[in-house]
Amino acid sequence: MNKHSYVEVIRMTNKEQVYNIGNDTCEINLVHEEPIKNAKSNMLDDETYLELSETFKMFGNVTRIKIMSLLTTEDLCVCDIAEALDMSQSAVSHQLRILRSKNLVKYIKEGKQARYSLADDHVIKILKIGIEHVLE
Repeated sequence: MNKHSYVEVIRMTNKEQVYNIGNDTCEINLVHEEPIKNAKSNMLDDETYLELSETFKMFGNVTRIKIMSLLTTEDLCVCDIAEALDMSQSAVSHQLRILRSKNLVKYIKEGKQARYSLADDHVIKILKIGIEHVLE
């Protein structure tokens, strides 16, 4: 086991910023009633937080993110998405069903094909903000 502390290891790898390292807890127990009251007044009900958590889980799968990313540019049918991602249509359809269940994508039938698009602009914004955060 290396004898260096976490901070030393991070510095040795030339990281510019250090997050969540060191003593990150209060050293005294002093409750601030007014800020707590203000923060709690903006909280939503548990069911809403559960639904939000389930929605964010959709962004925890690389394939689903790739599908949504493709759909930010162009509405595509299942076979086009499968071709673009080098996947089977069955695998793509499975992921699209999951995305539809959370209202992140929608489709219209065009003859024998299903053409998919993002459900609304919120999905594009979530993807864009996520990408910006990762690339910072």
